[in-house]
Amino acid sequence: MIPYGRQDISEADIAAVSEVLRSDWLTQGPVVPRFEAAIAGRSGAAHAVAVNSATSALHIACLALGLGPGDLLWTSPTTFVASANCALYCGASVDFVDIDPVSYNLCPQRLEAKLLEAEALGRLPKIVIPVHLCGQPCEMAAIHALSVRFGFRIIEDASHAIGARYQNEPVGNCRYSDITVFSFHPVKIITTGEGGMALTNDAQLARQMELLRSHGITREAGEMGQPPDGPWYYEQITLGFNYRMTELQAALGLSQLSRLDEFVQRRQQLALRYDQLLANLPLTLPVQATVSESARHLYVIRLQEAAQHRFVFEALRAAGIGVNLHYIPVHLQPWYRTLGFAPGQFPQAEAYYREAISLPLYSGLSEEEQNEVAAALREVLTEAQR
Repeated sequence: MIPYGRQDISEADIAAVSEVLRSDWLTQGPVVPRFEAAIAGRSGAAHAVAVNSATSALHIACLALGLGPGDLLWTSPTTFVASANCALYCGASVDFVDIDPVSYNLCPQRLEAKLLEAEALGRLPKIVIPVHLCGQPCEMAAIHALSVRFGFRIIEDASHAIGARYQNEPVGNCRYSDITVFSFHPVKIITTGEGGMALTNDAQLARQMELLRSHGITREAGEMGQPPDGPWYYEQITLGFNYRMTELQAALGLSQLSRLDEFVQRRQQLALRYDQLLANLPLTLPVQATVSESARHLYVIRLQEAAQHRFVFEALRAAGIGVNLHYIPVHLQPWYRTLGFAPGQFPQAEAYYREAISLPLYSGLSEEEQNEVAAALREVLTEAQR
């Protein structure tokens, strides 16, 4: 089976983790801050807060921005459920903005129309989370302009997009957002096993997220006005969580980060090669926006005949091609239907779901394996048309 995604672990990665295992620190040591500084430096943000998953990063980002009961968060329906669940964790409500039919990202024009309707009703969102699907950045300048006009905050869900660029600047610099979130899951561009990072240019937001990831505890003596009892003293000054990243994860991440450019370049080469291999097939291939450079986390094709979707998907898997689907629209999930969402509300996201298939794409994919994927797809499409 050729998987749709796979981590690329080198001997240097293994050595970096082994070095931590032989050290005095397995968690809350010196490597996590080094990883944070390296990601911040690579992305151009002032602050980075490492956590145990991108889901945790989204959660503490929402809390740091003050999201709570009575508030609204909007995001894309074409994303992993974490992009919406983070609002529910805070006691807030969720709604969605349909996707652009070309980029598959949250559509700024639909966002503006929905904001105008919400403004008339007095129900504007507190936070909007654009999702850089497949590694391609959203139209962040347009979304940011709307945030200034309508008064909402922005969290970029860049789980797919470390190494991507927007307007020739790295994703993660938070030029058009309050906070950006990266994921280091094994199938992402770089991995820490599990892990995530929240980046911001706001020192107060960074401080709040640091507290929230570690039980709301500080060792800065007397922060709440109480005199310290001794050198052992610590204070819980807010209700936080155990979302810390380990030294092992950070060591792996630091080692992986040294190959980020190599990983992204290889993914881009493979994506362009897919474009050539699949050019004459009855498919809609990914479109690269001119103002950005995708990290190419996923290579998603769309079938021109939705009725063939299940047949093609199952036939490819039977042929040893580990295709996947990213994603089932969040509003169609059973839990979200209990909240009042229903089919037909976001037609572009639903049309995408009926047609989309993620082909194998990862830095270690060989050209021979890619040829095998293309040949199997060609054969399956021919059979589906009979």
